[in-house]
Amino acid sequence: MGIFIKNDDQIAVMRHASRICAKAHDELAKHVRPGITTGELNKIAHEYILSQGAKPTFLGYRGFPAAACVSVNDEVIHGIPGIRRLKDGDIVSVDIGVRYKNFHGDAARTHSVGIVTDEHHRLIETAEKAFFAGIEYARAGARLHEISAAVGDYVGAQGFSVVEEWCGHGIGRQLHEDPQIPHTRQEKRGPRLGRGMTLCIEPMINTGSGETITRNDTWTVVTKDGGFSAHYENTILITDGDPDVLTIC
Repeated sequence: MGIFIKNDDQIAVMRHASRICAKAHDELAKHVRPGITTGELNKIAHEYILSQGAKPTFLGYRGFPAAACVSVNDEVIHGIPGIRRLKDGDIVSVDIGVRYKNFHGDAARTHSVGIVTDEHHRLIETAEKAFFAGIEYARAGARLHEISAAVGDYVGAQGFSVVEEWCGHGIGRQLHEDPQIPHTRQEKRGPRLGRGMTLCIEPMINTGSGETITRNDTWTVVTKDGGFSAHYENTILITDGDPDVLTIC
């Protein structure tokens, strides 16, 4: 398929889609607390996206039944929201995609529910910091896998594991475009980055091993050893200077 370079008009539309995505996360974060259900969180995200004249990317995507992926504790990604109630000490990852005028924005956040252990707080913090370690290399002229190496090296130094089966990705007219973006050091350097590339960098990291399995619902990815998992993602734009993080307002 090749890497789709966006022009200024397309970037403007993506910026708007990504801003809606960021604001949906801000709205949802106000409601994360013990007692709320994962389905209620999904409803909040869905209604906010619709209120902004956009559509939830994930709803119906390859058959996914909700607007948001809501993954709790050992669930890494693609958790299906429903009747499960969050409780004190849980951590919950929410992944939201937004489509506006046929372009997409995509972001994920992991939240503490009530009071969590020091290890789980550090896990959440490490996922976010790993993203920012990676995008130090998200510059025109650099190589893609410099991002991958920086993310993986940071996570490893903190004593956590990176999920390797699932990657970041390009984004634009499609939710998933070239290139695939691993989050660990690679043998090859990867493609050269250029202005107008839009990428989703999304470390998924675990307290135990990085191995995962998929539940019988065919969607929910969980840690193989039952360890907790955190997920942090943003849509970024490669520019002539510093990367532009589109899903942070």
